[in-house]
Amino acid sequence: MQINPHISIVSPVYHGEKMVAELVRRIVGSVCPITDNYEIILVNDASPDNSWAEILKQCSANPKVKGIDLSRNFGQHYAITAGLHYATGEWVVVMDCDLQDRPEEIPNLYNKAAEGFDIVYARRVARKDGFFKRLSSTLFHWVYNWLSGLNADKTIANFGIYKRCVIEEFNSMPERARSFPSLVKYLGFRDTAIDVEHAERAEGKSSYNLYKLLKLSFDVIVSNSNKPLRMAVGIGFGISAVSFLLAIYNLIAKWAGIIRVPGFTTMVFSIWFVGGLLLFVMGIQGLYIGKIFDQVKGRQLFVVREKINL
Repeated sequence: MQINPHISIVSPVYHGEKMVAELVRRIVGSVCPITDNYEIILVNDASPDNSWAEILKQCSANPKVKGIDLSRNFGQHYAITAGLHYATGEWVVVMDCDLQDRPEEIPNLYNKAAEGFDIVYARRVARKDGFFKRLSSTLFHWVYNWLSGLNADKTIANFGIYKRCVIEEFNSMPERARSFPSLVKYLGFRDTAIDVEHAERAEGKSSYNLYKLLKLSFDVIVSNSNKPLRMAVGIGFGISAVSFLLAIYNLIAKWAGIIRVPGFTTMVFSIWFVGGLLLFVMGIQGLYIGKIFDQVKGRQLFVVREKINL
């Protein structure tokens, strides 16, 4: 009878060719003092370098290392979803492959979870990221917290340890607009966070460009909040009130002889202003309708091309 691992470590891999071997070595060194019954699941998100070849080497050298090769680039949070789908451990650690999430923190996360928590987040008190990434993270969390009414912590990302029951509930969520931290937060469960050391990126630079950050931001906000729709209603009501007052002013101005070219300025202003407002409101509605369209198609969240040791 096969015994499920005590700990599963899931890491999405993209541009990780030069980091995979070191990642596995440090994970093994950190997990072995806890248990010999572990698995490391590396998910290649169609990385354009030789990441999959490096994963295959690690799988050949250690059967506890397991590889998943996605058919195309689905994105980080979908790659995490794929890894969690195959993870069978009683505890599951999710971490990035760039070694900014230090494997040496895993025992600290595990020991804190042993106190009775279902989720222990890694809180990066001193982030070793570039200025643009820190700024974009701050802006994203400010806008997200304001629109959603939640209080997301910008120092917490994917890195953490999660009990089996949390992962099972996460896997049962079929939403296409996926953000691992926000979906886990929605689930509830007993959670806490501990301070961890955040390291410099081992190689290269983050693959999150401005477009990907904006796309993730829209996905998370639209999937977790309907406040933009309520704002659109409020703006529409406000414009109606302004238009009513403007109409009264024009009547008074006409009777007082102030307006010499009747209606021209007001008409131009109203057309541009109301037209822009309509496009803005339709754009917000379109985002929500687009997400509904993506969801009702019911397509799979990820497609696996090859599996090793699974």
